[in-house]
Parts: sequence; C-alpha cells; structure tokens
Amino acid sequence: MKYTIALAAAFAFASCVRQRNSAPQLQAQIDSLRHELENMYKPGFGEFMTIIQVHHNKLWFAGINNNWELADFEVHEIEESIDDLKTYWPKRTETNHLGMIEQPLANVTDAIHHQNTIEFKDAYMTLTSNCNSCHQATQHAFNVITIPTTPPFGNQSFEPSR
Repeated sequence: MKYTIALAAAFAFASCVRQRNSAPQLQAQIDSLRHELENMYKPGFGEFMTIIQVHHNKLWFAGINNNWELADFEVHEIEESIDDLKTYWPKRTETNHLGMIEQPLANVTDAIHHQNTIEFKDAYMTLTSNCNSCHQATQHAFNVITIPTTPPFGNQSFEPSR
C-alpha cells in the first residue's frame, strides 16, 4: 500500500514538473501564432470599396437588362463585402457610416424581387446617392460614384440567360 501511494505521488509530481516545463513552450507557441495572425494579409479598406464598386457597376447592367438573377447575386456580393468591412475594419470611422446604405440596398433588393426596372432604377439611384453621402460624411467627397455608362468587364453578358 505504501508503494502504491508513493508511486502515485511520484507520478503526480512528475506530471506537475512536466506541465511546468511545458508552460514556456506553450507560451512560445501562442506568441508565434499571435505573430503570424498579426502579419497575415488583411485586405485594406480601399480594396473592399473597389470590390463594392465593381459589384455596384455590374448590378446596374444586370438590372437594366432585366437579368434579375444576376442582379440579386450582385446585390448580395455588395452586402457580403460590407459585412467583411465590418469584420476586418470594425474601428474605422468609415465603417460606422456603412449603415447609411443598408436601407437603399434593401430597396434595391425589393425592386429585384419585384422584377421592376423602374423601381430598380429609382432604388439604384438612391443607393448611389447614399454612397456619395457616405463619402462626404467620411471626408472622401473627392470619390464620387455615378451611374455606370460602361460595364466593368467587356467579357460578360448582362442579358438574362435563355
């Protein structure tokens, strides 16, 4: 019985020593992973805005061509990029102003679901106006968004598929 207690105590002691010795190794691993996370590529705010601008452009051509499936896809891509901005840049002043375009985006979505070109154009123009209002509110008034005149890509059809 004494041997059993002594053996159990020895195992417990060895386990404690092993854990104490591994603490610096674990901390080193944590520090290494933290360093890797801090130095991973994170898209800049401007990269997200450029992506939104591309989808904004494509959304217009999809909507005016009554390609409602593509228009719905593009509006969701814009929403996804806005969500990403909120995730990656939560403390930016500009991020706090993104709520300005939530209702106009919802109105565009409604027009798409109604498959109404006139309603779509009106909602899209309001969305574009709100984008510019956001730029003004965040000291980026020099960045003026307009109704597109040419598609961003020459190799994409905006006509509905048959």
